[in-house]
Amino acid sequence: MKKIGFLSFGHWMDQGSLVKTAEDSYLQSIELAVEAEKIGIDGAYYRAHHFADQIGSPFPLLSAIGAKTNTIEIGTGLIDMRYENPYMMAENAGLTDIITQGRVQLGVGRGSPEQVLDGWKYFGYDYSEEEIKDVTRERTLEFLRLISGERFAEQNPQPMFPQAPGKLRLEPYSEGLRQRIWWGAGSQQTATWAAQHGMNLQSSTLVNYETNEPFHIQQAKQLRAYKEAWKEAGHDFEPRILVTRSIQPITTDLDRQLFGNQGSDANYDQVGFLAYHQNPTIFGKTFVGEPDKIVKELAEDEAIKEADTVLVTIPNTLGVEYNIHLLETLVKDVAPDLGWR
Repeated sequence: MKKIGFLSFGHWMDQGSLVKTAEDSYLQSIELAVEAEKIGIDGAYYRAHHFADQIGSPFPLLSAIGAKTNTIEIGTGLIDMRYENPYMMAENAGLTDIITQGRVQLGVGRGSPEQVLDGWKYFGYDYSEEEIKDVTRERTLEFLRLISGERFAEQNPQPMFPQAPGKLRLEPYSEGLRQRIWWGAGSQQTATWAAQHGMNLQSSTLVNYETNEPFHIQQAKQLRAYKEAWKEAGHDFEPRILVTRSIQPITTDLDRQLFGNQGSDANYDQVGFLAYHQNPTIFGKTFVGEPDKIVKELAEDEAIKEADTVLVTIPNTLGVEYNIHLLETLVKDVAPDLGWR
């Protein structure tokens, strides 16, 4: 058994899209989560990008989804900590978790290259690209401390409202949220760091190119390194591991029209370089074809075997109806044969 979710980037664009505006993107994101819950999808996850025609402010979105659903996990994959104030983020995360009744699964990390140069500087952080790497981790650890409920702030001797003696914490505090924070890792080193600090693990469709092996083998090594580091750290709860995959079953003429003629490059791993990255990155292939073909290929994926959750990246610009069709095909025609259901 595995949890199955979707990951949406929330793109919108004027031409060739059923999602033409920011309003379309956010409202359809809510509708998609509502409909996905009905067909048995376990998680609705959203990527946050700044300065882009994509989802960039996740907490109001997660709260709105929580108010309209009952069981589906609601998460991010991931929030870029280069831009975040840990204190404000802790308050927003706590409130969102309360509104969603403990269903937040918050993915955080360094993030990918953005649309503008050093975008975090416009948010008030004057750091270089090199410095921001360490700052990102420091902010994450501070955020973890804050959502743990630690009381650290000295009281005002003349407060506006009566209060009990002792130090204060940020409010609202949501018990259990600390165990539902995920780190987006791209290497064995960052996966190990996440385990040491008691975070669940997210690993996407790209990782650092660390060995001359297929993508899923390299990713599986990262996940195993994470599990070993977690065991050594001795945390008091069981971690979760999530991987993301591009999966496109073809069962209708529309599927075939949209995705049946993808270039051969999509069927193989690709190696390239991201901006500011000195080392190469390997991108996992797209699983596209008839369900039985996809089942066979996914069954050989070593990283999926190590994970308890699989997120499917969705083409959100094709609208809610098409993406529910995609997800329903996955649940009915792919997941059972893999033992995910």
